[in-house]
Amino acid sequence: MSILHISPEVVLALKNNEPIVALESTIISHGMPWPQNVETALQVEEEVRKAGAIPATIAILNGKICVGLSGEQLSDFAQQPAVLKVSVRDLPYVVSQELTGGTTVAATMRIASMAGIALFATGGTGGVHRGATTTLDISADLPEMAKTNVAVVSAGVKSILDIGLTLEYLETSGVPVITLGQNAFPSFYSNASVFETPMRLDDTIAVARLLHTKWTLGLSGSVLIANPLDQAHAVPAEKMEVVILETLEEAKQLNISGKHITPFLLKQIAEKTGGESLEANIALIRANARVAADIALHYAKIRNT
Repeated sequence: MSILHISPEVVLALKNNEPIVALESTIISHGMPWPQNVETALQVEEEVRKAGAIPATIAILNGKICVGLSGEQLSDFAQQPAVLKVSVRDLPYVVSQELTGGTTVAATMRIASMAGIALFATGGTGGVHRGATTTLDISADLPEMAKTNVAVVSAGVKSILDIGLTLEYLETSGVPVITLGQNAFPSFYSNASVFETPMRLDDTIAVARLLHTKWTLGLSGSVLIANPLDQAHAVPAEKMEVVILETLEEAKQLNISGKHITPFLLKQIAEKTGGESLEANIALIRANARVAADIALHYAKIRNT
């Protein structure tokens, strides 16, 4: 019996070396409320298709590791009230107990790699949490990037995190960090931060070449491709920082930590910004899906020549 349950569409795409983009499922189960979660998931898949690639949303359904979900599966998953947040360490437990879980960036990367998918689009990655010098709270996304050959397209790391320490961690881990089209590293809801990007590339063909070169050289691990949110949807970084600091203090007072803190912060920030942050989140994941699909297209052409 196969460990992975890959949809027929994705199986065919893999067989024919067609471009595929993996998509995570915690953004559905823990990142957005119903019905925006399923609406966004379907829109993101459509963005990938319009760009000429095949979407492969990854989730665990009743213990089955699924790569590529049907519309019905997406809708059912989005409405389930007790979906677990699943990182790499949780996979054996959730699968063996036949539970349902939304996969984080780390778990989605690992499963995508197992399936043979090289590109992954998400909203924002995890990273080093603020105060990590005391708590040692560092997302499992970062060590996963250091060893798994799946490139990640995001709007940077989530702005609730310590962006500077996250960039330092990625540098130490040998993970190339590239920002598309600008020198400033983006900060999720906002299209810039005070940090300069380690590397800049201005088109997706150049990114595809870099991926092919990295892995051909035998250099294991991911590449983090930061795609800045367009100005029309971006929330000013100064405005977001005020809300983030206030919400972090609330989390501290409520003793919320670990895997529960990010869903709490995203929900509270969406409420405090009157939905502005949620609109930005939807816009950025759709934009990241388009970019990831374009990179996947070029990468497939390079590999097939």
